[in-house]
Amino acid sequence: MKEKQFIIDAMTVQDSWRLFRILAEFVDGFEVLSEIYPAVSIFGSARVKAGDEYYEKTVIIARELAKAGFNIITGGGPGIMEAGNKGASEGGAKSVGLNIQLPFEQEPNPFSNVKLQFRYFFVRKVMFVKYAQAYIGMPGGFGTLDEIFEALTLIQTKRLKAFPVILVGSEYWNGLIDWIKTTLLEKAYISPDDLDIITIMDDPHEVVHMIKKLVIL
Repeated sequence: MKEKQFIIDAMTVQDSWRLFRILAEFVDGFEVLSEIYPAVSIFGSARVKAGDEYYEKTVIIARELAKAGFNIITGGGPGIMEAGNKGASEGGAKSVGLNIQLPFEQEPNPFSNVKLQFRYFFVRKVMFVKYAQAYIGMPGGFGTLDEIFEALTLIQTKRLKAFPVILVGSEYWNGLIDWIKTTLLEKAYISPDDLDIITIMDDPHEVVHMIKKLVIL
C-alpha cells in the first residue's frame, strides 16, 4: 500500500513539474511571436529534398510572400519546412522555425532567423494558428494532416477567425477532398459550407496572389 502511494505521489510531482514546462513554452512562444505580424504558416513533408517539385514551389511561395510583407512560420525542420524558411530568408522577412524535439527526422534547418524549440506538440500547434493570417499545406504525412485539420476544425467551430487554408498540389490533395465529399459530406458529418474553408491550388504565384487579395495588411 505504501509503495502504491509512493508511486502516486511521484507521478503527481512529475505532472506538476510538467505543467511548469508547458507554461514556460507558452510564455516563450507568446513573447517571441507576438512581434511576428503578418505571418503565413507553411506545412509539408520533412522528407523531401531540394530539387523536389514541392520543395521548389515552397521556396517560391515563401519568397514572394516575404517580398509582399508577410513573415513565414514553419516547423523549423528539414524538407518543406526548410524550403519555407529558405524562401522567407531570401525574401527579407522574418523566417520563423518552431522546432519540435523528436528522436528522428527533426533537425533544425539553417534558414530560420527566429527560432523556438518545443517539447509539446499541442503548444507548438497553438503558435501556428494564433499568429498566422493564412495556412499553406504542401504535400506531407500525418503531421501535415494534423496541422491542416486542426485549423479546419477551429475555423469550422468558429473558435478561430476564418483565414485562407490553401492546399498546394491538386494531384496530391484531390483524393482526400474526394473522400471528404463522398464520405463525410454524403453522410452529413460535415456541412457543404465546410468545404468552402479549403482551396486547392497548383501555381505558386496564384497562391501568393490569393493570400495578398484575401489578407488585408
